[in-house]
Amino acid sequence: MNLSFFIASRYFRSKKKRNFITVLSRISMIGVAVGTMALVVVLSVFNGLEELVRSLYASFDAELKVEATVGKSFTVDEAWLQGIQEVEGVAIVTEVIEDNALFKYRDFQHLARLKGVSDNYLDHDRFGAGYVWGSLDLGTENRPKAIVGRGVGFFLSMDLDNEFEMLQVFYPKAPRSAGTIDPSQMYNSDRLKPSAFFSVDKEFDDNYIIAPLSFVAKLLNYGDRRTALEIKVKDEASIQRVKKRLRDHLGDDFTVKDTDEQHAGLLRTIKIEKLFVFITLSFILAVASFNIFFSLSMMAIEKKRDTAILFALGARESLVKGIYIKQGAIIAFAGAAIGLIVGFLLVWAQDRFGLVSLGIASSVIDNYPVKMVWTDFLWTSLAVVAITFLAAYRPALIASKVKANEL
Repeated sequence: MNLSFFIASRYFRSKKKRNFITVLSRISMIGVAVGTMALVVVLSVFNGLEELVRSLYASFDAELKVEATVGKSFTVDEAWLQGIQEVEGVAIVTEVIEDNALFKYRDFQHLARLKGVSDNYLDHDRFGAGYVWGSLDLGTENRPKAIVGRGVGFFLSMDLDNEFEMLQVFYPKAPRSAGTIDPSQMYNSDRLKPSAFFSVDKEFDDNYIIAPLSFVAKLLNYGDRRTALEIKVKDEASIQRVKKRLRDHLGDDFTVKDTDEQHAGLLRTIKIEKLFVFITLSFILAVASFNIFFSLSMMAIEKKRDTAILFALGARESLVKGIYIKQGAIIAFAGAAIGLIVGFLLVWAQDRFGLVSLGIASSVIDNYPVKMVWTDFLWTSLAVVAITFLAAYRPALIASKVKANEL
């Protein structure tokens, strides 16, 4: 066994019941354990929230979304769409027209996003991570139906069981040079029947109404123009590889985004928050590790005679430094091991049994989401190693300056 490690472990296992330094070492170990556990738990919660956001958005957004690089819309034809359909890995291509419109139901009005989609829209397995009330049905060309966000339905006081009340949609016409005093000539309007409510996320619930593509194209005068294409990838295909193939096929005039890129800002915010939480908790862990500094400093004073004896026997400064640094490492690593294990068990129990609930009755999940990622354990361990070295180095340096003639 390494001599410095052997002496450090003997100091750590000291049996002196009234040795204050031993008690302080145990307190330091507990502080490191609590800080490490907090890091593991909090980082796992952020991972869970990030995964939840991805799953909720994936149930509404497409796996891949094609948009024009410049401009709001682009023109499509059958041959061009067929070319995209034949790209390796592409399973479903859905045409989309999306714009703001004014909705009226009875005496209530609300401004929201009208999203027109082709008939294969529901083949993307939509709304799998959310709630649905009613029947997911877009109707027919002669009798179009709408799938309405729950928030929009609340704002408009919609009743799915009312067969006689229709949802009215108003969209402004493009301005013309010839003025008119007739307000009805300034907008297009049409009606459709609400068939279902969906609840995925507040951003979507409060802002979206989904309708058939033919209905929206006619109302908005889009003709063969589309604002986006939503693409579902085959089960056995890689989304990233299909994305690269589509970019090569479409060229620079179009962008192809996966689900993360469609909400890059939100996911980036979560990652930044996670980083700052990690830094903050690492500082708290560093404060807790001050006890290691104090306990090793007091041990260097108490063991001054033992250190002088070691020097008299021919020990080098590196051996004495190693004793105190390894003593600090034993305290920190023991605490870190306990913290990692307890943190792992708490996260596992939360994931398995839902110990802590969100307390929000309307949420799509009941309990705080958590997800363990091995890199969090790695970075937490590295933070403990760095903090331990900084806390132990100064006392080790002081102890190494003891002279043999100080016996």
